[in-house]
Formats: sequence, structure tokens, C-alpha cells
Amino acid sequence: MIDARPGTGAEDAPALDAAQLDAYFALMEAVSLLQHRLEQQLRAEGGISYVQFQLLARLNARGPLTMTELADGVVYSRSGLTYQAGLLEKAGLISRGPSPDDERATLVTITDTGRALLGRVMPGHIQVTRLLLDPLSDQDLDHLRDIMTRVRDHMRAQPPRSAAPRKRRPAPPRNGR
Repeated sequence: MIDARPGTGAEDAPALDAAQLDAYFALMEAVSLLQHRLEQQLRAEGGISYVQFQLLARLNARGPLTMTELADGVVYSRSGLTYQAGLLEKAGLISRGPSPDDERATLVTITDTGRALLGRVMPGHIQVTRLLLDPLSDQDLDHLRDIMTRVRDHMRAQPPRSAAPRKRRPAPPRNGR
């Protein structure tokens, strides 16, 4: 059971049953283990984070994208994305410039150096990803894909964190007043 005491935010939510909790914890543990392995592999073989890999892979697959299109495709804050793009640009893995279609937009393109880095890390990335996929039958994989696509689409349909009103911090007291 989830803690439904006042102040925990769970007062209006129905409690999760044992099967739901088991599924939730199994999913979270598997994701955590996979993310940890992927981060280790990407850092060791390419000196990049998973988020940076995600950006490079998306640009490699889809071609040049605006920063907005990149942000919509990855679950990351816009300011964090700008920071990550700056690191990738400094490393010569991407280039950024004005979009020919919209002067307000910044167009991001993967460089040949970025493609070469992807080529170096991809075999190890596939090997780690197989830890998730190899124990599954083709039918299991079809079910997993269908279920996770439905879950992802449901979660993406919710208003993004950035749409929530910002909590204002109380102003600091001025000189003991």
C-alpha cells in the first residue's frame, strides 16, 4: 500500500494493489539497471552521457532538427538540452546555426565526428541493450512494445512539467523586518 496520510499527496489516489506494486517495482528496477549499464558503457567507450547519445542518435536518424524538435523528442528540460547541445558542439559532435525556415529557430546537425563517435559506441550499446531483450520471446517483445508504447503515449499526453505553474519562493526577510 502507498502511504495515504494527509500531506503525502496520495489522499485522492486509490491505493495500488500488490500486483500493481510488483509490476511497478520490477519495471523501475529493470530500467535502473539498464540505465546504469548504458551510462557506464557510453562513458567508457565514448565519453558521453545517455542524454548526449540520445541527441546524437536522433540527429543521425532524422537529419537536422530544431532545438524545439529535439526537446520534443527527448524527456529533458529545454535549459538542460541547451546545455547538453553546448557540450556536444564544443566537442565538435554537432553544429548549431540559424534555421533557414524560421529565423527564431536554431537548427542542430550531427557532424562527421559525431557520426564516427556513434559508430564507435553503437556495438557496445547494442550489447548492453541485449540484456533487456534477449530473455524475451518474439511474442514477449511484441507485448512489451505494445504495452510500453501505450504507457509512453499516455504519459506524454499529460501536461509537461514545464506547463505547471512555478512555485514562488518566499522573499527573504529584509534586515530583520
